[in-house]
Amino acid sequence: MSQIPFWQDILLPALWDGLWVTMQLVIMTAPLGFLLGLLVAVSRVYGPAPVKWLAQLYVIFFRGCPLLVLLFILYFGLPSIGIVLGSFMSALVGFILCNSAYNSEYLRGALQSIKRGQLLAARSLGMTKAQGVLYVVVPQALRRALPGVSNEFIYLIKYSSLAYVVAVIELTGAAKIIASKYFMYFEAFAAVGIFYLVLVTITTFGVTWLEKKYAIPGVSGAAVKTEKGQ
Repeated sequence: MSQIPFWQDILLPALWDGLWVTMQLVIMTAPLGFLLGLLVAVSRVYGPAPVKWLAQLYVIFFRGCPLLVLLFILYFGLPSIGIVLGSFMSALVGFILCNSAYNSEYLRGALQSIKRGQLLAARSLGMTKAQGVLYVVVPQALRRALPGVSNEFIYLIKYSSLAYVVAVIELTGAAKIIASKYFMYFEAFAAVGIFYLVLVTITTFGVTWLEKKYAIPGVSGAAVKTEKGQ
């Protein structure tokens, strides 16, 4: 088969469709995984003992369970007990659970780095404990956790490629179908590698800009801003 028609008429159109599915998974997983991770982190640091225990079990399980196994449980295992999520939803739920567990650890470390005196000061001003955590501690912790959370977002882009094992036709799944049909394995997967490389590179520039914009001077190597020309 001629290379140019194969790329133009077959491979690239399929990969663009797969890219759209990949972006849907990433865009839906990232905010939900972050918010759930924040809830778990706050529960572990500031929750009552039973809540801390449950949150810790959540992290232990979803960090310890391989994502591939988790996807198999959701897609192939749950139907045996009457719960059918479908391919896309199984992948989405699996990614959210895994992503939130890792995000919670970055956020927990950031929350614990904020001095307890700040929460006490908030309480002395009439805030409840929940208000102090929400309005005083969390905003500072988010800035400190940004490098770790950003790194997890980049990992999310790459491990979204596992969705094909539960019949989601994203980038890797689309390439596998084309490669199997036309026996053009090198071309198909080399193209997928380029797609992921571009996605990760663009994301890296974006998160680096965010880290610099919201960096706390003197923390994590952030430079102290000086007057222009100094």
